Amino acid sequence: MTTTAPGTADTPQVHFWAVPDLTGLDFDPMLAKLLHEDPVTRVRLPHGEGHAWLVTRYEDVKFVSVDPRFSRQAVWGRPVTRLAPHFIPMEGAVGFADPPDHTRMRRVVARAFSARALRALRDHAQSVMDGLLDRLEEAGPPADLMETVNRPFPLAMVSELMGVPEADQPRMAHWSDTIISAGAGREASERAKTEMGRYFTELIARDHGTDSDRLAAVLADAVGDGTLTEDEAVGLAVLIQIGGAHAVRNNSANMVYALLTHPDHLARLRAEPELIPQAVDELLRYIPHRNAVGLSRIAMEDVEVGGVRIPAGDPVYVSYLTANRDPDVFPDPGRLDFDRAYNPHVAFGHGPHYCPGSTLARIESEILLGSLWTRFPGLRLAVPEDELRWQRGALIRGPETLPVTW
Repeated sequence: MTTTAPGTADTPQVHFWAVPDLTGLDFDPMLAKLLHEDPVTRVRLPHGEGHAWLVTRYEDVKFVSVDPRFSRQAVWGRPVTRLAPHFIPMEGAVGFADPPDHTRMRRVVARAFSARALRALRDHAQSVMDGLLDRLEEAGPPADLMETVNRPFPLAMVSELMGVPEADQPRMAHWSDTIISAGAGREASERAKTEMGRYFTELIARDHGTDSDRLAAVLADAVGDGTLTEDEAVGLAVLIQIGGAHAVRNNSANMVYALLTHPDHLARLRAEPELIPQAVDELLRYIPHRNAVGLSRIAMEDVEVGGVRIPAGDPVYVSYLTANRDPDVFPDPGRLDFDRAYNPHVAFGHGPHYCPGSTLARIESEILLGSLWTRFPGLRLAVPEDELRWQRGALIRGPETLPVTW
């Protein structure tokens, strides 16, 4: 349900945004309405205080994402209206940093995503996927892909990147699910964040001086030479572990669901596997992978955005989902089109806070889509589409289960 409070000639109305639990690939009707009717406006979300500005058009989203007059660091400690009852990043984490601190932290993370490391990760990803599909075949149909493939695959990959042993991965999955859920409650989420932070504090301390490409060792060296503080290193580790396991799990499951429910697109990919990288980019653009919006920014001075003056001190959200559906940039944006030659989507964000794990996420999605139907050409949903259940109270959208047969 959405209602609005009246505005004045100079101040837009406030839209009360009761974010719904949506099914499948449905686009939030509130976001669609604002993109087309009120692209720079004010909203109030279920938690926090006051209102925030919401920017929805592609060029305006990119503008706010890069303009230094909008600060992430200034958000910390403010009760900004938001979807979740808690902030996902830890204090001092890269998500709350502005340049030059943000640049310094990102430069450290980039060492773990070198060309050499990514080649090794691609080989490891294919090996992990092959093993998961072997077990899937041995068990036989029907099966839940969320449980057998989409959950363990990205968890194994980000844990390999981080240097988290396999025995500790179930704990990582539990903490990540609790932290990223809007429905778990503030106390449980903060406790999980604390426990996960304590784990990475110990892991980083153990990995100092181990001469490894794994991120925990890279972070340990950066703490050792003074490039990062311990809190910054731990905050980075927590954020990357959560994003790499949870976001990729749900988004890759949404990709599989999209193909299972678009048989012509699936047949095209099976006939032309060389299209998979382009198809993954289009799926990234098309799928509304999150509910509502992520972290806000604070306007440090009066700034005009899309012809609207945003006053100094006001929080501002950008919607990458609506930017990816802007008809001025993407013709017929509501259509899944694997022939879309020009596709400058912002599914991984834009500007300084562009997702550092985007290349790994693409690798995982390409391997998953390239392997699944090669091994199981008859793969299909095991239940009617309207019987699928979707996660409730989630920040990142995805199915609870994905039952399939072959």
